[in-house]
Amino acid sequence: MAEEPFKLLIMDSIAANMRVDYSGRGELAERQQKLGLLMNRMRKLADEFNIAILITNQVISDPSGGAMFVVDPKKPVGGHVMAHASTIRLSVRKGKAEQRLMKVVDAPNLAEAEASYAISGQGIIDYKD
Repeated sequence: MAEEPFKLLIMDSIAANMRVDYSGRGELAERQQKLGLLMNRMRKLADEFNIAILITNQVISDPSGGAMFVVDPKKPVGGHVMAHASTIRLSVRKGKAEQRLMKVVDAPNLAEAEASYAISGQGIIDYKD
């Protein structure tokens, strides 16, 4: 796969290209099927080469109509296909000022939790008010 060994593969915004190539509800089933195949191939790569795979994704407003009763009406693009194909799901959002919040949404060995941090010239640091 590569001349030099590596242990991390990052795929940024997995759904962006899928959303361009498959637009509208008429192509939703085909898009979800292709997304599922891609996720399956990445899982096989992770197993075969013993690497971690980090995937970033987009979020959309939930058009279901009940969004006004939900604290956070955003949902990840890819729906159940992405949710079931991912081992650990984290949600990242901006807080106040330089604060960032990361929430464990789903993980087999972690409880749902949230952590606050900031990004500085030194890297990732604890956020201080």
